[in-house]
Amino acid sequence: FEGPPTQSLQDRRIKRSPLRDVAGMLRSFDYAAYTILLGRVGVSRAEDAARLEPWARFWSQWVSTAFLKSYFARMGDARILPKSRAETNMLLRIFLLDRALEEIRHELEATPQWTIIPLKGLAQLLEMTD
Repeated sequence: FEGPPTQSLQDRRIKRSPLRDVAGMLRSFDYAAYTILLGRVGVSRAEDAARLEPWARFWSQWVSTAFLKSYFARMGDARILPKSRAETNMLLRIFLLDRALEEIRHELEATPQWTIIPLKGLAQLLEMTD
């Protein structure tokens, strides 16, 4: 829950919707799965990465779903979340889009070879329908 690395500590301390942190956690699951595919841990051949990508995507989606179910079960009807499921979904999606775009900018500046991770995440978000 450190927030975007380009944000100042003061900006990161501003009280915001907890769904921003949830979006950050969901994006972290993508990074965990796709870092392996980029050959950082255990996968070094391109053909292995291509073969394993559907499983990485499945794992990320499964873990994300489990995390969200647990999170919303624990939060219940907390007043810090929107009242309706539709509003919650829309706000979470906005935060996910914002986070993915911030990641693209950051990766282009810091580690261009990792830009594929947020680009894939952005593509998945744009494919989603409610």
